[in-house]
This record gives sequence, C-alpha cells and structure tokens, in this order.
Amino acid sequence: MTDQSQLNDQNLTDERGPMADTTPVFSTGAGINEATIRTISAVKQEPQWMLDLRLQAYQLYLQMPMPKYGPDLSNLNLDQIQYFQRATDHVARDWEDVPDEIKETFELIGVPEAERKYLAGSGAQYESEAVYSNLKRELAEQGILFMDTDTALQRHPELVRQYFGQLIAATDNKFAALNTAVWSGGTFLYVPANVHADIPIQSYFRINAGRTGQFERTLIIVEAGASVNYVEGCTAPNYSEDSLHAAVVEVFVKPGGYCRYTTIQNWSTNVYSLETKRAQAEAGATMEWIDGNLGSKVTMKYPSVYLVGEHATGLMLSIAAAGNSMHQDTGAKMIHLAPNTSSSIVSKAICHGGGRADYRGLIKFTKEAHHAKSHVECDTILLDDQSASDTFPVNDIDVNDGTIEHEAHVSKISAEQLYYLQSRGLDEKSAAQLIVMGFLEPFTKQLPMEYAVELDRLIKYQMDGSIG
Repeated sequence: MTDQSQLNDQNLTDERGPMADTTPVFSTGAGINEATIRTISAVKQEPQWMLDLRLQAYQLYLQMPMPKYGPDLSNLNLDQIQYFQRATDHVARDWEDVPDEIKETFELIGVPEAERKYLAGSGAQYESEAVYSNLKRELAEQGILFMDTDTALQRHPELVRQYFGQLIAATDNKFAALNTAVWSGGTFLYVPANVHADIPIQSYFRINAGRTGQFERTLIIVEAGASVNYVEGCTAPNYSEDSLHAAVVEVFVKPGGYCRYTTIQNWSTNVYSLETKRAQAEAGATMEWIDGNLGSKVTMKYPSVYLVGEHATGLMLSIAAAGNSMHQDTGAKMIHLAPNTSSSIVSKAICHGGGRADYRGLIKFTKEAHHAKSHVECDTILLDDQSASDTFPVNDIDVNDGTIEHEAHVSKISAEQLYYLQSRGLDEKSAAQLIVMGFLEPFTKQLPMEYAVELDRLIKYQMDGSIG
C-alpha cells in the first residue's frame, strides 16, 4: 500500500479542502422519516420483504433509547445526518470504470495497488454504496460469492433472506435498529464447503463528506470445512461537522470452518463509530476477530462470538489508540453455549494527548458449557497524565468445571526502558515509539506484512507530538 495509505486525512487536506470531493448523483437529504426508508428501498428496487423489515426496524429505532453506558453521545445530532447518498450510478468491475474523482480518493489510500499486489478480491464503498467490486477468477470458479450486499440481495435474494438479521436483530440496540432501517452497501461473502480462500479478500469503506451516515450491512457465510481471511479498512477526512458510522456485521462459521475478520479503522476525529458485530461458530469451527481502532471521535464496538458447537473456538485480538478528543470504548464478548469450547481476548490500548480508551467485555459460560476455557488480557499504556483508561469486565459463569483467566494492566512507559534505549543512541521520541510498537507486537504479527508496516506508520503518525 502507498505511504499515504490509511493515514488520518488531516495530512491529505490543504487549502483545496478534502481530497477528491464529489457530488452524489442522488441523496435523500438530511434527516430521516418513513418516506426516507421507502425512498431508499425504492431506488434499490428491493423486494417487499426487505421494505417491510426496514419499516419495522424504523419503528423500533424511534422507540429505543440511546445506550445508557459508555461514551457521551449527547452531541450526536441524528437529525442532521444524510442517511443515503449514491456516489455513482453503477458498481464498476474494472478499476478504470470508477469515476475519476472517486478513483483519486481510493488511489491515495492504496486500493488498486493493494489489489494488484496480494488481494484475492477487493471491493470499495464510497458513502452509502459500493463503487467497485472484483474477485479473482480462480476463486469465483470455486463458487465463492463476493459482492456488495445490495447486489447480493438482487442476485441471491433467498440466501440473503436466510441469514439477514439472524444474529443481530433490529431489537438488539438502537443503532442496530437504525442500520436495519437504512442499511446500504456492505460486503456479502459466501464460501462453499471445503473451499479455502487463504489470500485476503478485502473491502474499503470511505466517508468523504461531513454530516454523512454510513450504514453498511455485512454478511459472511463460511460453510463446513471452508476458510476465509477477510480484511476491511475504513477512513474519513476531517470536517467541522460530525458523521456517523453504524455498521452491522453477521458472520456464520459452519462446522469445522475458519474465518478471520480483520478491521483497521482510521476514522477522523469527527466520526462516531457505533457498530454491532457478531459471529456464530458451530462445532469445531474457529472465528477470529483482529480489530484495530486508530481514529474516530467516539468508538463503541464489542465484537462477539457465540460458540454454539462443541470444540468451537473464538479469538479476539484488538488495539485501540486514543488521542486528543478521542474516546475508544471497545472490547469483546464470548458466549460459550456448548461443552469444550474455548475463547481468548487480548486487548491492547494506547492513550495520549488526553485520550480515553476503555475495555468493556463479557465472558459467559452457560449451563451447557462444560469444561469451557477462556482467557482475557487487557493492557494499556498511558503516555501522559491527562489520558485515562478503565476496564469493565463481566464474567457470568453457570458451570463449576470451566476455567477462566482475567488479567489487566495499566502502566506508563518505563523510565528504565527509555534510559536503556537512549543509552544506545536513540532519542526519547524514537525510544518511546519503539517501546509502544513492542507493546503492540502481538497484534501486528497477525497482520500481513503490508498491513503491519502500514500500522506502524499510523501509530507513529498519531503519536507524533505526544512524546519526545
């Protein structure tokens, strides 16, 4: 990926304004009502059952309260959000067919270069809908389906209907209800039984205007004995007006299947990222969340795995970097519903410039989860006296033969380590960055090399001016 890839777009904004600004070909305007829902469904030419689902969800959204925990959402003005914007009138299958002003934006964050180098498939969403999607022929020939969710609804309506909302219903929370009412775009990925997509398949999500809502809906189905490595990246430029990202992700991993879902989010500091992500792992299946949160004004995200089959495994490995005016409220949930299931949560956080990073998690062993095992590890480094971090773990255990471990550490950069590295010729800033990258090494070593290098750039960029 390019040197500029995924960087917080403060350094990509100059007197010309945010890079590659574009005028949508269609927008519902600011605010939301029943007419907005009907318009979104009509322009997408959706089946009646989807419109009915949207309208039911909208009524739930109106009735449900805002979250009563976590970050302050009082300044989020939902009446000013533009809930649907169509940037182009078609989804390109060839990069050259993407409109120039949109292509310029994605060129800067590395989409075509990344695809040429090592991706099995790539998709790009700009504002509300996909603008590009492509899957390598050899994977398509094995029966893998990879496209935006709007296209999947048109081409594979029964498959979408079978899984849509089965893990995350509109009743789950206010923003899940809002997503179900106004969802647009997102990724649909289906891997047939015993097919292995080991090369990463990737999607990119871009919010490019202020007061914009992005509500992608992602469905991933991994059939028995199959495997997939899915990666997504998210960016937005800086505007004076807040934007909202309220995604819903549902992942189904069938017996013996494997799914790794990697997210690197680098939203700007005027984005509220309020997401609901949930996976189900059946017997002998493995679900891994690899989750990086490096930007946004507020993040609330707690990916979960429901371990419904014996010997199912869930893993969560996350980092959160909170700088000035950022509140990262992240974590994970592991719900053990079958015997001999296992889970692991490793959470790393860095706070600087007065930022706040909190861990919020749940481990649940039901009465059926005999001999279940879980390990939780939360570590935070504070780079100054103004930053803060808290841990809010919940362990709900209904068996007496399970094993659960939990440890949490909050610390500052060691003066002894700094002294040692400076005695070897490093200045204080370089020494501190080296210590932080060592702290994050359990996360970065799980990324493809290109992403690990890019993450190193992102962390150093965000920390610049905070140390040394």
